[in-house]
Order: sequence, then structure tokens, then C-alpha cells
Amino acid sequence: MRIAVVALGKIGLPLAVQFAASGHEVIGVDVNPTAVETINAGREPFPGEAHLQAKLSELIPSGRLRATTDYAEAIPGADAVVLVVPVFVDDVTWEPDFKYMDSATRALAQHLTPGTLVSYETTLPVGTTRNRWKPMLEEGSGLVEGKDFHLAYSPERVLTGRVFADLRKYPKLVGALSDEGNRRAREFYEAVLQFDERPDLPRPNGVWDLGTTEASEMAKLAETTYRDVNIGLANQFGLFAAAHGIDVYKVIEACNSQPYSHIHRPGIAVGGHCIPIYPRLYLSTDPDADIVRVARQLNASMPERLVAQAEGLLGDLSGLRAVVLGAAYRGGVKETAFSGVFPTVKALRDRGADVFVHDPLYTDDELRALGFEPYAIGGEADLAVLQTDHAAYRELSPADIPGIRLLVDGRAATDAAVWAGTPRMVVGAAA
Repeated sequence: MRIAVVALGKIGLPLAVQFAASGHEVIGVDVNPTAVETINAGREPFPGEAHLQAKLSELIPSGRLRATTDYAEAIPGADAVVLVVPVFVDDVTWEPDFKYMDSATRALAQHLTPGTLVSYETTLPVGTTRNRWKPMLEEGSGLVEGKDFHLAYSPERVLTGRVFADLRKYPKLVGALSDEGNRRAREFYEAVLQFDERPDLPRPNGVWDLGTTEASEMAKLAETTYRDVNIGLANQFGLFAAAHGIDVYKVIEACNSQPYSHIHRPGIAVGGHCIPIYPRLYLSTDPDADIVRVARQLNASMPERLVAQAEGLLGDLSGLRAVVLGAAYRGGVKETAFSGVFPTVKALRDRGADVFVHDPLYTDDELRALGFEPYAIGGEADLAVLQTDHAAYRELSPADIPGIRLLVDGRAATDAAVWAGTPRMVVGAAA
């Protein structure tokens, strides 16, 4: 097949590589000329994705994969077009911001030719594929969906850093606007993906046809919103447990020993491109989902709550040296999208603290570019807040932060025995 992939970011580029490695001709489109140039030179444009560089080094010289900024070069004559353009959410209104996907869809429509399968993989509110993308594609192309081209929705279900492994591990969900569209979508993804055996699943791992775009859209929103709500519940339990001298981690371990309980772990922040955003996409079409809204609000409030607790223990934070350990939104991943570092730093600055940030994955200049003053392990500080569960922080000791008067361990990552004698506050445990 000839396949076009629109948007060569941290999901789109590995997808394009996966399709090409499966034996197809792939051309990727991206608005960033620097990224396009880097890819065509056979170099990964971002670090941290397992096996990506090795695969690019093989596929680019072979001619099976190339990149362009020109839709006219990529879209005409494609058997399938896959879009992974980001959709954002307004921080104030929580309404979806479709501007980048709208632009990509209009550009795609101008060059769409008969016989193409168009598949959206970006997480979307329920109904978007049918009610927004179908009319936009038909108007821009003059073609009729279901007759001249077919439209499907198939959510990406992978984590950056392990995309290729996740593509094999999880069923590929598809839903289209017609029976023929469903058939085409199934055939396409069966031709570009390979799957691990999963005896734990109710049916064989592979392409799972959910019948409609709405079902497929909701499946992605439901699985990610579940995680946010579950973390919100864990945080609620953790706040109560800490206030009553209970170790919530022992409680959760006990609960999860029974097969019907799957309580997640509490934490200072829920970050990344997915979990903080997708519940709000769900709420955009189900505004009565109060449980989703409350969980999202609670999770977003955790940095402020923990800094306030630290202030309660230390007193006035004005003028104190405070260190936030970890800029990344999760351990081992060099990515700050919706990271808890931002509200944590703000909460500390609002109380007058002199705030510094450390992250083993970022240089001092990179931290400064993010608006932070860098900190080096071994420097003096009064207060430290562990925001990211990097492996390096598990070995942290009071000697690494001379003068420390309180550690706020927002990930329950440090060793209590190592910190004996130094005040240490853990999310979900009594101070």
C-alpha cells in the first residue's frame, strides 16, 4: 500500500515507521521543516523512543519512508491516510481546541483522491469524526464519504518511549461510518500491525471492530478517563488517610489483594498529553458527568494542597530555598506536557519561596528555557518537593540536600529508613 501519515510527532513518526517496516510505502507530512529535514536525513528528531533510530537508519536509505511538508506530494493516490495531529483543550473553558486538526483536515481534503481510507487516531470527543471531519472532508474534496472515500476512527493506545511494544501488545480498536469502511479499516490495520498473543483477553489480540466511530471514540476516552477518576479516588483516600494517621499504601495493597479492587496510587500530579486532557474532552459531550469533573479538579489541585501542607509544617515559606525534583511529567521520560512541575513551582513562588528545579534528563539551559532556575544535587535547600518518580531519586538521601528541613515526597519514591531523622511528608501517609 501507499500510506500517508499526517503529523510526525512522538506518535505519528513511530506509526509511519511501523507501517514502512511492515512492507509499505510511507510518506509523512509535517508542518515543521526542520523535523522533516532531520527525518529525511535518517535521524530521530526527538530522543527517548525505543528502537526508533535503528528503524529510521534502515527505512530512510531504503526509500520506504520519507517526509515532506507538502500535502500535494503525500495525499493524492494514497490507499490510506492516518492523522495524528494534536487536539488541545482550553485551560479555562475546558472546550476542545481543534485549530491544528481543522487545518490539517482542510489541507488533506484539497488533495484527497477517490478510493482512500482516512483514519483519525488523535483522541477526540464522541461524535467528532462523523459530525466534524466528514462534512469538512466532503466539502473540501467534492467527494462523498462511503462512496468515493471511507472514514474511520482508530485511537492510538500507546505510551511514548515504548510505542513499538505497545502497538503489538494492545488490540487495535477501529470504527467507521459504514460497513465497507469498517472492512477497509480492519484490512488496513491488519496489514500494517503485528500482535502479541494475549491469553488474558476475551478474544484474540488483533484488530477489534467496534462498529461505529462513536464507539471507538468513546473507548479511548473511557479507558483514559477511568485512570484519571481512579487516581482521583486514590488521592481522596490518601488525603483522608494522611489526616488520620493511616498509611494509604498499606490500605491500597490490602484492597487490591481482592480481584475486584484495582485502586491506583495517589500522587502530586497527573501529567502528560493524555490523562489531564481526555477527561475534559469527554466532558465536552457529557457535561453531566460530575464524577469525571470532580476527579479532574481534585487531581489538578494536588500540587497546591501539598505545598499548603508543607507550609503548615514549616511555617512561612517566604525567603526559603525550595527545590522541585523533576520537571518531566513521569519518570524516565523527557517530556513536560502538563507536568506537575508548573503548578508546584507556582504554588511555592506564590508563598514567597525561592524556587529551583532539578531533573537528571534536562540541562541547566533547558530548565531555564522552561522558566526555572536550575538546581544541582548537593546544593543547600530548606524544602524539597519530589514531583517526578525518576529512578535516580529513589536513592536520594538528606546528605544530597544539605540543610533540608522537609521532604515532600509526592510519589512515595524515597526510602523512609534513609530519611529517618529528617521530616518527610508522603502523599497518602501521615506527616
